[in-house]
Amino acid sequence: MGGDDLGELLAAVAREPSSAKLGKLLSAVEREGPRALRFEEILMPKHLSFRIGITGPPGAGKSTLIAQILKRFSQKRVGVIAVDPTSPITNGAVLGDRIRYTESTLNQNIFIRSLGTRGSLGGLAAHAYLLARAFDACKFDITIIETVGVGQVEVDVMNVADVVILVLVPESGDSIQIMKSGVTEIADVIVVNKSDRPGADSLRREIEAQIEKSVLSISATENTGIDPLAEWLNSAMNELNWREMRVAPKKLQAEAVALKRDEIEAEIKKAIHQIETADSLKSLFLLK
Repeated sequence: MGGDDLGELLAAVAREPSSAKLGKLLSAVEREGPRALRFEEILMPKHLSFRIGITGPPGAGKSTLIAQILKRFSQKRVGVIAVDPTSPITNGAVLGDRIRYTESTLNQNIFIRSLGTRGSLGGLAAHAYLLARAFDACKFDITIIETVGVGQVEVDVMNVADVVILVLVPESGDSIQIMKSGVTEIADVIVVNKSDRPGADSLRREIEAQIEKSVLSISATENTGIDPLAEWLNSAMNELNWREMRVAPKKLQAEAVALKRDEIEAEIKKAIHQIETADSLKSLFLLK
């Protein structure tokens, strides 16, 4: 392919949406970065995929829950963006092993893409927005964004997702601190996973006493309590005005901030890599 690889790949996926072509398309979108928005299919896709953000502390069972959700929506085309932490030492991402969704990877309707946070100062990697747009362009029915579950990423997911599921477990720590962190404010539904463990009922009651939101008890590993969550998601997909909210100024502005921040961070890293002497450090700040 020539210099316009992304345009050719968009056309190729439209003709034949195979996993191999889709994988190449997503890689091209990541390489292009914000420049991918020059394509109408990415900037203003005719089809919108319902985006489900899933967040929560590490070890809460988010991946196991996603595997169960994928089973419930196996007849739909579902894309998964698994956001994984990037090492601050090597800058390499500990990318999520697709073994987490072993059964689902055999389903041709499901495509899973791992994405590193890349140390973004703003939390959620800017590329998550672009990959979600690519799933729109490829006419997926649902896109699931799984976060690393730490820091600003948890809050940022509300800007890319149409609904947000917060996953908690009895051993999440001080539940009052969790509720003060702001994460519960961005969640549309809260699930208490591993609900067969001690403390699960009291955690649920405490959350319900503090906030007026749907709280569901589930056990993802035991496959219990998942159907009510799937029903809630179906209702949200069919009844919420998420298509209108997707193009609301606040969401578009948040996306613009993430994409612009990514460009600025890349420029900073490039400048820093050129520092080899004390003089070059001085020149970076235009000191005379």
